Amino acid sequence: MYKDYCNNGFLVIKDLFDPSELQNLSLILNNFHTSWKDNNSAFYMDRAVNSAYLTGKEHLDDEQRTKLFKLIGSEKIMNIVHSLFPDRPCFMNTQLFFDPVNKEQNNYWHRDPQYHLSVEEQKLALSGPEVIHFRIPLKDERGIELIPGTHKRWDTDEELNIRLETESRKNNECLESGLAIPLNAGDLLVFSANMIHRGLYGNDRLSLDILFCDPEPDFAKFVEDDCLPNYELLNSIDDASAFRNIIDLKSQ
Repeated sequence: MYKDYCNNGFLVIKDLFDPSELQNLSLILNNFHTSWKDNNSAFYMDRAVNSAYLTGKEHLDDEQRTKLFKLIGSEKIMNIVHSLFPDRPCFMNTQLFFDPVNKEQNNYWHRDPQYHLSVEEQKLALSGPEVIHFRIPLKDERGIELIPGTHKRWDTDEELNIRLETESRKNNECLESGLAIPLNAGDLLVFSANMIHRGLYGNDRLSLDILFCDPEPDFAKFVEDDCLPNYELLNSIDDASAFRNIIDLKSQ
């Protein structure tokens, strides 16, 4: 598993979650999504394709948040997390991905760090600490398209021009190097945030992403205190190490 991820920047584990687990998760995520849309209606109608901070207190009650925390800290997920992070993996965030309201809205190639790092800093990030998405689709979907290996190598000229929309290129153009990864409900897709990728819209997708990261202080600033379990709840989670690690890091 670790070797495959290191070589390609992603891996897919089929049928990791059974229908009953997905049904319980769907109830929570749909409650969050309904509340989030009510509070962010203009953004949702205009251009949104994802929301974040699902474990916060704004949209879910304590019981629902507890169930999410226990899913994130379950042995099923944390065994994979520990296999990919050799040292003190940290919980970072949760995101919910959905289709845009505007059916004509284009998807777009990107690396996650491009939204807060300069081009030179993005290059350096390829050899630095990792952020990894763990994506759980609630229904069969088209998945994502990615360029294998780009978690460790820089863009070609064409990839860079398309991703950053320079030289009259657009970030929704096709790239021959792209590999589509369709997903079924209950699969787990693991991929590097550094990788060049884009979501594939359609089929009314609804996917939960759990983000884990290396114990890097610069990452800790993206973690909201409101999205972390309290100390009492930590003791009820099968493997709370990713939560404990980020709490320790934020307290330094």
